[in-house]
Formats: sequence, structure tokens, C-alpha cells
Amino acid sequence: MLEDLDRFTLIGPFSQIITMAGLPLNGALDDGQLEVLESAGVLIKGEKIEQVGSYAELAQEAEARHYRLQKIEEPMVLLPGFIDAHTHLCFAGYRARDYALRVAGKSYLEIARSGGGILDTVSKTRVASQEELVQGIINRGKRHLAEGVTTCEVKSGYGLTVAEEIKMLQAIKEADQQLALDLVPTCLAAHMRPPEFSDAGAYLQHILQELLPKVKEQNLAQRVDIFIEDTAFSEAEALAYLQAAQALGFEVTVHANQFSTGGSQVAAQVKAASADHLEASGPDEIAELKATEVVATVLPGASMGLGMPFAPARQFLDGGLCVAIATDWNPGSAPMGDLLLQAALLGAAEKLTLAETFAGITFRAAHALRLEDRGRLVPGLLADMVAFPTADYREILYHQGKLKPAMVWKRGKLCKAQ
Repeated sequence: MLEDLDRFTLIGPFSQIITMAGLPLNGALDDGQLEVLESAGVLIKGEKIEQVGSYAELAQEAEARHYRLQKIEEPMVLLPGFIDAHTHLCFAGYRARDYALRVAGKSYLEIARSGGGILDTVSKTRVASQEELVQGIINRGKRHLAEGVTTCEVKSGYGLTVAEEIKMLQAIKEADQQLALDLVPTCLAAHMRPPEFSDAGAYLQHILQELLPKVKEQNLAQRVDIFIEDTAFSEAEALAYLQAAQALGFEVTVHANQFSTGGSQVAAQVKAASADHLEASGPDEIAELKATEVVATVLPGASMGLGMPFAPARQFLDGGLCVAIATDWNPGSAPMGDLLLQAALLGAAEKLTLAETFAGITFRAAHALRLEDRGRLVPGLLADMVAFPTADYREILYHQGKLKPAMVWKRGKLCKAQ
């Protein structure tokens, strides 16, 4: 039987297509390395990209073979769909009180020690129904999609009991089935020690014995995370926990070096997929991550929410790391959740090239999630794409998040058009 031509669709012409093709995973990038296709189109088949190139040439083939056409009538620049590799979108309630205390001079750790912080959200999330959590994720996910995010990691970690963590992960799974964008669940039951346990080690053993087997059995997550910090878990506790999680078959990632160093060393020891935050990192930490090819995921939204310096992304790139940029969208330290805005501001502050910034929210972010089927506009990968109403790709970051997408495609399906 001949190929199903009815499933082919030609989309274009675009003023420019930024494919992200041929760029390395690690290290610094120059804008001259970007592949910029002028007057170009994308031929898709089903969910995947079949061909990218000259629109005039693709249009001839499309006419001869009777492909479907999606004509782009206005100047547009097309990029791969954005990937937010670190979020906490599943939660109930907000923490405006914490914000008021922070801007009045209290530190994040001081607020946490006084009963605010994560435990405040834990109490609100525990009393929320699964349906309420699902709706919250859907609302946030729809906004993310409209802003160009087509894949989004989502953590649990505000339940801190077996039943409540399962509830959160089930809510993420249910929301994923109702959203166009892909949600990637991560079990962060090791967010901090809950009040029901006086010993952190005992709590981690409880998770390993009672929770993670259920997560695996119900296929609720393939990834496990832990927060290494004074108010959460020590390096030694985290190392033993992550090694045990790996033995159960989980991929691991780490909240590392947000306020103090040590977490990146653990990430390197277990060869984690990524070490996230990293604001307190220096040359030694960069060397640790480089040696084991752990992705450095920086979270400018947390720096903005906490009034802290950004992670040293320029040093990371110059040191040869793979740098992803994510929002850390959560109700406490990073409530904004605008990936493009945060990436643009980080780029301005850290002197990142446009290529480095776009890489951090596309194929390098995909690599942090071990999703090698997206993040570039090349044949064989998912047709996750975002188009901006401009003829010059440089304007996207120049406007620092105020230029919003006009069109978003997820797996070849148009989800948003102005």
C-alpha cells in the first residue's frame, strides 16, 4: 500500500525557521552557529517532522502530491516548542505571606524554619482534592502552552505521605491526559522531612519501601528528585536515597547548590540526569558536573522570586556544561512561571548569546529530561513548534518575553492561533 499521503501537511511560508540543528549539547554557542532558514516551510507527517526547507520547493511537491496546506499569511519566525524542565505545577494555595516576609528582609531559610515555606504549601495541598489539583495543573498548563511551552516537567513533593504523594502523581497523570502539552512527572517525595517524622533518614527509608514501589507499579513516574539543603536533606542522606532509587529503576535528578554547595557532588556521584538550581556553584562544582556530563539546569524564576543572584550560567557554558533553563514554577519562591521572560532576563544578566538562550529552552532542556525526540526542527523529531509574529528571530528575546507566540503546534496539531 502506498504511503498515506493524507497525513502529510505543509506549513508555511515562514520568514525564518530556527531549526537548532547541528548544535552541540555542551558548552558555549555563537549566534553564527544557528541554522536560519529564510522563506521556509515544514512538512509534517502525523506527529513528526518529515522535511524542513525552502517553502517554494516543498510547495511544488505538496501540489503534485495533494498534501494538505496550512498557509502562514503574516511574517512569522518558527522555533522548536519550548521545554520547561523543572516545575512544581501541582499544588494548592499560594504563599504571598512568604513573599511579603522576604521583601521585608527575612531569608528563605528563616521563613522555612518558622513554619512557612514548603510546609505551608504541604498543608494546603493535603486538604485539596485530586480534582482540584488536576484543575490547577490544567489551568497552568494551558497558559504555558499559549506561551510556547510544549513539554513540561512536573514534580510532586507537597504531599510528603504515601497517600498524598500518590494523589499528586495521579493528578499529574490525569492532567496530562487532558492537556495538549506533554507533562513529565517526577516524584519529589524527598522535598523535605514532613512533621510526622523526627528523623530524615527514617523518612527516606519509608519512601523507598512504601512509596516508590507503588509509583513504579502504577507507572506514575520514571524520575526521582531530592532537595539537598540545610532545611531538607544532607548530602549523605541524599546519596544513599538516590542510589537506592536507581536500584529500583528510576532516573534521578537533584535540587542542588541553591544556598550551599554539596548537592552537585552528589549529582555527579550518581550521574544524575541534571542538577537543578546551582546558584551557589563555583569552579569546583562546574568541574564535578562536567566530568560526569550532568546537565546544569538553572532556574532564573527562583532567583527573581527570592531576590538572589542568578546561577552563573555564563561560567557554566564556558566550562563546557550543558545548560538548560527552566522556571521552577511553584507557589513560593517562583510564582511567575513565564519561561521566555525568565530566559531572556537571564540571558541579559549573564551575557548569554541568543543561541545559548534558545538552546537552554529547547534541545538542551529536552536532554535534561532525557527526551531526545524533541527540541529541534529536524526530520524524525516531534512536530512541536512555536511561531512568533515577527520576521527577525532576534526580536523574540529582544522584547524580553513581551512578544508572545501567535501559533503553537503540539505533535503536529495546531493548538493556538491568534
